[in-house]
Amino acid sequence: MVRGKTQMKRIENAASRQVTFSKRRNGLLKKAFELSVLCDAEVALIVFSPRGKLYEFSSASISKTIERYQKRTKDQGISSKAQENLQHLKEDSSSLTKKIELLETSKRRLLGDSLELCSIDELQQVENQLERSLSKVRARKNQLFREQIEKLREEERCQLQENAKLREKYGMPPLNLSSKQPEVLHGRSHVDVETELFIGPPK
Repeated sequence: MVRGKTQMKRIENAASRQVTFSKRRNGLLKKAFELSVLCDAEVALIVFSPRGKLYEFSSASISKTIERYQKRTKDQGISSKAQENLQHLKEDSSSLTKKIELLETSKRRLLGDSLELCSIDELQQVENQLERSLSKVRARKNQLFREQIEKLREEERCQLQENAKLREKYGMPPLNLSSKQPEVLHGRSHVDVETELFIGPPK
C-alpha cells in the first residue's frame, strides 16, 4: 500500500493531531541527537506542545547554547550595521565626488576656460556670477578703504593731542588748527602754508 503525501496544514481532528505531534516530536528529538553525535554539532531543541508542555534536547547545555546563539546574532547585527554604515559612506563619497566635479567645472568657467560647450543660458549664469562676485569684491575693498581712512584720522587725532600736550608742557602757544586744515576744492586738497619770507626793506 502506497502512503499518501501529507498535506501541510493544521490537522482538524484533535486526537489525530495529538498522535501526530507525539510521533513527529520523538522523530525530531531522535534526529537532533543523531546530528549532534554523527557530526559533532552543538544542537539545542525546544518544543512546546499545544497545551504548553515543554520538551527539550541539548547536546551540551541549553542555557550556554542560547547564550552562544544570542552572542552570534548580536555580532551579526553589529556586522550588518557596519555594512549599512559603509554603504552610507560610499553614497556620501559618491555625492561629494559629484559636487567636487561640479565645483571644478564652475571654477574653470569662472576663469574663462571650458566655455566652448556652454549654452547661452550657462554663459549668462557665469556672467551673472562674475558680476555678483565683482560687486562683493568692490564692496569689501571700499569697506577696507573706509576702515583705513578712519584709522588714519584716529592716529592724526592722537598725534595732535600729543603735540598739544608737549607744547603746553614746554610753554609753547597752541597750534592754530583752523588755519592748517586742508580745504577740499574740486576734489583736490589745498593747504595754506605760512612763510617768513618778506619782500621789501627790512624794518
